[in-house]
Amino acid sequence: MEPIHMVDLIGQHAAIENELNVAMQRVVKTGAFVKGPEVKAFSEELQTYTGSRFVIPCGNGTDALQIALMALGVGPGDEVITTGFTFISTVEVVALLGATPVLVDVHPDTFNINTEQVAAAITPRTKAIVPVHLFGQMADMDALLALSEKSGVPLIEDNAQAISARWYGAKGKRKNAPQSGTLGLMGTTSFFPSKNLGCMGDGGAIMTNDETIARRLQQIANHGMSKRYHHDVVGLNSRLDGMQAAILRVKLQYLDAYCAARQEAAARYDTLLKDIPGIQIPSRDLRSSHVFHQYTLQVDPDHRDALVEQMKANGIPTGVYYPVPGHRQKAFSTFGFSIEAYPVSDALAARVISLPMHTELTKSQQHTICDTLIKFVKQ
Repeated sequence: MEPIHMVDLIGQHAAIENELNVAMQRVVKTGAFVKGPEVKAFSEELQTYTGSRFVIPCGNGTDALQIALMALGVGPGDEVITTGFTFISTVEVVALLGATPVLVDVHPDTFNINTEQVAAAITPRTKAIVPVHLFGQMADMDALLALSEKSGVPLIEDNAQAISARWYGAKGKRKNAPQSGTLGLMGTTSFFPSKNLGCMGDGGAIMTNDETIARRLQQIANHGMSKRYHHDVVGLNSRLDGMQAAILRVKLQYLDAYCAARQEAAARYDTLLKDIPGIQIPSRDLRSSHVFHQYTLQVDPDHRDALVEQMKANGIPTGVYYPVPGHRQKAFSTFGFSIEAYPVSDALAARVISLPMHTELTKSQQHTICDTLIKFVKQ
């Protein structure tokens, strides 16, 4: 059997190699490596795909989050509500701007932000709420949008792991349901290579339907310029380069197929693992589609780390996302988070294990993965 990869970008790219080469050669021949027609075209195509009025490309997903917060004027004295059970960048950008991250716990089934705790955490100093659509499934946008409207606090969706997911809400599954990243005031995303829509380097974008916010985002991402050499605000130098935009234009055409392949793989995992004692398969919130950036199980915390090593010994990679929640990170110790306030995040950090998930997974590989996993769990 071929080696099993956590993410198989080589296999994915091999299937579209000719198209990628043509796209990259376009950039080489024009010399438009920074900004240029490929970036503009990708922005417009992503607008069409997502249904967002404006897409502002930038250097990476972390920049996207920071630029979005800067567009709201977030700074010292302000609070931003989010979750610590995510990659560090969601909390990191709040701290970088001198604001205070206010962390709430997550739901034990979906891993997404606990909206009841969000409601209780809102204060007059709250400048933004940043839900993370973790692992490919959207947070409770009905509750979050209602909170945002009631409190006047804007939502910034961290959509780095869930691009193309749809929010059905109470209306149920429907083709034209809004996409993740388009319901709040802003949505941010990452094009890191392993993402569902990934480039061959770094890249990111911010989406919004608000024209005023869009202009502000564009200005901040371009050194705060209103026109050339006129800098009205302090900004960043955060650009998606032309080569990455050309690659993303090709891969955007396949995004629906990529998500369908992930969903098919997830369904196969479900079938193989759903009745195995000691294994909890990912929960589905039927109000959201799930595009499976990760397929994350919960197992006995006393044996999780040994399971990781056993899988590795059998040539099967796994991931633990995330072993140290934000409230336990040394970098955020000055914020004085109460260790006892996040029991679900702590429990998940000890229980989660993600299996290989990508567009090139085969049935045979999944059977090998699950057979090895089940053998260990049944010991």
